[in-house]
Amino acid sequence: MPASTRRFRAVAVQPRWSVQDFGDDASFRRWLRSQLEAARPHLAADRPNLVVLTELNGLPLVLRGDSWAARLGTFERAAAALFVRRLRRALPVLLRERVSPIRALQLAGSDANAALYLETCRDLAREYGVYLCCGSAPLPRYRLSAAGLEREPGVLTNQTVLFGPEGELIGCTDKVHLTPAEEAGGVDLTPGRLGELRVFPTPVGDLGVAISLDAFRRDVIGRLEEQGCTVLLQPDANAAPWTAPEGLPPDPAHVRDQPVAWLESSWTVTENSPTIRYAVNPMVVGNLLDLTFDGQSAITGPAAEAPEPRSYVLTEPRPGFLALAPWVMPNTTDPAELRRTGQQLAARSGHPRENGYLTTVLHADLELPPSTCPAPPVTPHEEALRAWLEGRAALERPQRARTGWWGLAALGLLGAVLLRRARDR
Repeated sequence: MPASTRRFRAVAVQPRWSVQDFGDDASFRRWLRSQLEAARPHLAADRPNLVVLTELNGLPLVLRGDSWAARLGTFERAAAALFVRRLRRALPVLLRERVSPIRALQLAGSDANAALYLETCRDLAREYGVYLCCGSAPLPRYRLSAAGLEREPGVLTNQTVLFGPEGELIGCTDKVHLTPAEEAGGVDLTPGRLGELRVFPTPVGDLGVAISLDAFRRDVIGRLEEQGCTVLLQPDANAAPWTAPEGLPPDPAHVRDQPVAWLESSWTVTENSPTIRYAVNPMVVGNLLDLTFDGQSAITGPAAEAPEPRSYVLTEPRPGFLALAPWVMPNTTDPAELRRTGQQLAARSGHPRENGYLTTVLHADLELPPSTCPAPPVTPHEEALRAWLEGRAALERPQRARTGWWGLAALGLLGAVLLRRARDR
């Protein structure tokens, strides 16, 4: 760590995604690279750069190799069809690890998808010479065994990975507080453990990750503060129109507009935290099948460093925003018109504005004293990933469960029923 003041640049990328970005390896690499290319003009030549990408930017890789499933129109239908299509791979996982069909579907392709995701992010961090918060993706946990890399059965977390400018893996963080769409009724992810959250000291801040909803939760922020976090990273994928009511109101009797609720994450953290000076909150936009993603990316900090009053749409201007993405109607303050526009942008609106979101890149030059945080111990999962990415270990291939033709036929029937139910909905 440098002995002098740390001066660095933080960059938040707000991309727009589509199903075409996840149909094959080349498309995904091209989409992720386009985000680093968009960031390139904003990178500083005289100081380290921290680039932060968005939440769940690896989730649609479940479509990889079977992009035809996107033509079914909804994620639920596509997942059901893919389960039937990939039954021979998903069935052993479902039986052996006793997980739901949707988690079995994801785990069945998790090794190949994890390799594509992690190798692409590592290569981009190295090529562009940046500290890279990859966003997040549904990723398994691994451990080293005598035979190589072994996946922890049944576990699939919403996970962020941090890389350094030489392509070195700095650390991993799992999302602790899942939304209903991430739980058993949705994509069925495994919640992270609060006690495993750690802070990573680097030349671009003492980095703590709070993925989306975690940044709203006091237990997560408190855990990071206890370890001396100075820069909060909040990768986000808000699956709703930005000007709609909040989806998880703490008080159901007083539902607010989403931008009002969002003030309780990064902006409130840097306004009140005794240790966290800055926060970087990139948000993905775009309609993905039947899902709508929208928001305003931001970099927040002390009011004294950002005295100009400004804020999200539908909220009162205030200091504390070092950089803020505009929304699609930057010159309109009428709440009714803003809410109406949010619905017009949304998936399946049929309006000419549909999917007309803004993409942008934000940056801010930040300054911190030398770090006093000790580097956290390397977890078995991180050690396994390092060995894999450095070519010191290969993936161990588990044996398939023996199901016989009756079992295969039964699961085929289950898949067909799931597909029929999805189509009926």
